[in-house]
Amino acid sequence: MNDDRCELLCVDAPRAEAIREKLLTEKRAQEAAGRARALSDPTRLTLAAALGEAGELCVCDLSWIAGRGQGLVSHHLRVLRSLGLVRSRREGKMVMYSLTERGASLLSAVLGEEIGV
Repeated sequence: MNDDRCELLCVDAPRAEAIREKLLTEKRAQEAAGRARALSDPTRLTLAAALGEAGELCVCDLSWIAGRGQGLVSHHLRVLRSLGLVRSRREGKMVMYSLTERGASLLSAVLGEEIGV
């Protein structure tokens, strides 16, 4: 006997079909999985956590905090921005980054704690 499977096939078709109709489309599932994968990288997770703690930081600060080069940090921030998890704004010669609401929500779910953004 396998404890992971039913021993009897008994589909509650109306209920199962109602749930299936409410599920994500394939495209939305792919997009959501991509966002979740973004925070599976330790550097991107560290950057997101730093932004969650500080609210807004420049690339120089994020580089120092993460202990990574500015080029690498900029690359990871572009990935996070392309997925809608962070936003950027130029302030003179500096580029400031902050989490989006979606980014804060995903970070909170990944860390299992509230994020103070």
